[in-house]
Amino acid sequence: MKVLRAIYSIIRTIVTIILICLLAIILTQRFSNNKMSVAGIRIFTVVTESMVPDYLIGDAILVRSVDPEELSVGDDITYLGQKDSFQDKIVTHRIIKKEKNNDGTYTIGTKGIANEEKDPEINETQVYGKVIYKIKSISYLNGIIGNLYGMYFLIIVPMALMVFFEFIGHQKDKEREEEKDKKDNKDEIKEENKKTDVDEEQERKEKRKKRRSKRREKRRKKKDKEL
Repeated sequence: MKVLRAIYSIIRTIVTIILICLLAIILTQRFSNNKMSVAGIRIFTVVTESMVPDYLIGDAILVRSVDPEELSVGDDITYLGQKDSFQDKIVTHRIIKKEKNNDGTYTIGTKGIANEEKDPEINETQVYGKVIYKIKSISYLNGIIGNLYGMYFLIIVPMALMVFFEFIGHQKDKEREEEKDKKDNKDEIKEENKKTDVDEEQERKEKRKKRRSKRREKRRKKKDKEL
């Protein structure tokens, strides 16, 4: 049971850390209007069918900031549009062209998998990063945080309760350890007392033995004297 509790505690800790990290990423994006990231990571939710079948509506994608030199044709990237119908829109499409300019910067051409037309070309400064993972369940969390009441009742309150119960659990573990230490101390004292009682009994036996020996010796001397 101790092994199972230890394994459960480790898994619970790992899951808690992952959830806190994801929450930190989403909150940072939400309150900075996507201008900030956590360790170069951002989370976005797919809202169109332009990347079907690889990305469906509702899929959440993890995007990591990368050096423009690391991007290649075939990579999926998320960027901020600045032209035509893409103006001020966050877009996740696939790179179909990458060219290096005379000043060392890159011009990138992208296109949605399901789209017939190419996107307006972008420069490297518009790129948020490269898509590294997709997970649909995170989009539910992302949607909740977008609502103030949902964030309060389904995120902040549960997180506060989780921290509270973690604290209570820690206190109970501490109390159990203290009780165990007390029990161990009592057992040690009992063992010491037992050893002391044994020693005292042995000492009494030795004294009785000596007294009997003296009496025998005294009787022997008296008998020799009578003879």
